[in-house]
Amino acid sequence: MWCYRGGSISTEPRINDRIRVPEVRLVGPSGEQVGIVPLAKALELAQEYDLDLVEVAASARPPVCKLMDYGKFKYESAMKAREARKNQAHTVIKEMKLRPKIDPHDYDTKKGHVVRFLKQGDKVKITIMFRGREQSRPELGYRLLQRLASDVEELGFIESNPKQDGRNMIMVLGPHKKKTEAMAEAREAQAARKAERQGVAATDEEAPSEEAAPVEATNTEDAEVTEVTEAAADEANAEA
Repeated sequence: MWCYRGGSISTEPRINDRIRVPEVRLVGPSGEQVGIVPLAKALELAQEYDLDLVEVAASARPPVCKLMDYGKFKYESAMKAREARKNQAHTVIKEMKLRPKIDPHDYDTKKGHVVRFLKQGDKVKITIMFRGREQSRPELGYRLLQRLASDVEELGFIESNPKQDGRNMIMVLGPHKKKTEAMAEAREAQAARKAERQGVAATDEEAPSEEAAPVEATNTEDAEVTEVTEAAADEANAEA
């Protein structure tokens, strides 16, 4: 009886001496078809090119192997996977709760959050909470939901019509923009703001500094000496 005793199953392709077949269909470094060659010949060519022999299609008969730099291949594959995860859009449903008799200021605040969520490409679940006698007037919640949907119709649409769920009334709004589009626009806006800040900083550095105009110093002592000398001369002329 076969029994699996644990351990992870490797998903890495077999390379070089780990390949255990008599012959392979060989692909060259530039993608050219070399043909079916013995494994020993393929390994010899890998050494000549200073590359690795990598099994890229193990299920083929014979298996397909390619000459490549396996370390570089792994690095590029990891970068591509990272970029794909970065651009991957996850469907997110935000929730916003309101009361049937909500204050106008609170309504504007809640609506602002809904607008922000829709701009980000997220769905929004709107919940109207009824309490006490409010449960006997579901039309209040329905009108409030219709009002909110009308206020944000440029950004979103009613994906799920209002429906009663116990003491709550629920409606789901969907964004017109896809999540990926919203993420791309957000990145572009962030890059534009960064470039603008760098441009302003560069302009401030290049702007010449204003120097204060030189002020001519006035020698008050010389002026006083001149006045005294002129006064003495006048007295001398008068005595003469």
